[in-house]
Amino acid sequence: MRGSIGRRQLLTGTGAAVLLGGLQGCATPFGNKERARKAPALQFVPVRASTDRITRITVCTRPFRALGPRLDTEQIGTKLVVHNYGHGGSGWSLSWGSSGVAVRKAMASGERDIAVIGCGALGLTSALLLQRAGARVTIYAKDLPPNVRSSFASGLWTPDSRICLEENATPAFKQLWEQMARSSYQTYQNFLGLSGTPVEYIDNYFVSDEPAALRRRGVADGRPKFADLQRELLPDLLTQGADFAPGSHSLGSRYLRRSSLMMFNLASYQRLLLGDFGANGGKIEIAEFHTPDDLGKLREKTLINATGYGARALFGDQSLTPVRGQLARVIPQPEVNYGLFYKGVSFLPRRDGLVFQVVGEDDYYGFNDDTALPDRGEADRAVNTIAGLFSGPATSG
Repeated sequence: MRGSIGRRQLLTGTGAAVLLGGLQGCATPFGNKERARKAPALQFVPVRASTDRITRITVCTRPFRALGPRLDTEQIGTKLVVHNYGHGGSGWSLSWGSSGVAVRKAMASGERDIAVIGCGALGLTSALLLQRAGARVTIYAKDLPPNVRSSFASGLWTPDSRICLEENATPAFKQLWEQMARSSYQTYQNFLGLSGTPVEYIDNYFVSDEPAALRRRGVADGRPKFADLQRELLPDLLTQGADFAPGSHSLGSRYLRRSSLMMFNLASYQRLLLGDFGANGGKIEIAEFHTPDDLGKLREKTLINATGYGARALFGDQSLTPVRGQLARVIPQPEVNYGLFYKGVSFLPRRDGLVFQVVGEDDYYGFNDDTALPDRGEADRAVNTIAGLFSGPATSG
């Protein structure tokens, strides 16, 4: 959408990572040149970042709500609708915890035949948790993975990425968010080491040409700030970062900050979720809904609405703001197992294809932009920016 840290920490250098090629490097203070000369070089396997290796360009529309996700219930005719949407850039990250909230409300209706509308991150996890609670579940959706918006997310655990505006992060919301984040984080630990590597940790490096650029950035133009919750509420899930000075690594005269990050390989992860849903007796019906009244045609009396940005049109929810996110997909390179952030561009080594994304220097990049058409120029810029780390005078081997 557009580690164990938030997206803002990733962008500003306090965010996630795992070491390239299994080699070890020595973190050195930026000012200690003598120590840097003696430190063993941190060698990065070069990323084959070339625009002729782009296989696909995808665009997602992340559903941001200034007040945070919608998790209330609504009676529409004879149907009880439990809403589960509006997570901004944190849909996958909060999916298990948020869906747990929605499922408890749905099961409280007393119904055991329950419908889920939507087959993305929130729809799939809602359906699986309903099954575990003893319900018979049918998913109704226009599109299925890999053709849902959730399939076009970057694939990072970023639980506070555009989750709400800072001014709306009330004590009650913070308590709910922490519950959802911790529940999701613990659930994801159960997917580590499985066939297809649906979930894994990587080393991610924030790269800068100047040491001052590693400082935390904010929104300096007067726009409202997004809530920054992870460092406040989940300090125990943040890893200790490490700094690398020029000369201690193979990226030449640049400054690096490393930390660990949880990443989802969405192709295998979604396939696993769909397989589990089917194995548990779940049913999927292709259906498209244009108005809330269309839901009256369904046989189930209790529904979980997990339509994401689609809820803006379906339910007339004008509180939803689109946040555009584009990925340039590049031929996989299995020997590369680290991520990078450089000059407003994020690179991830996903197993289903390397991912390059222009994310900008703050969370307002792509804000209020519902353009769904791929931008080849933006894709080339993302790939070429990362390619620049492995060529030119600033790089050393």
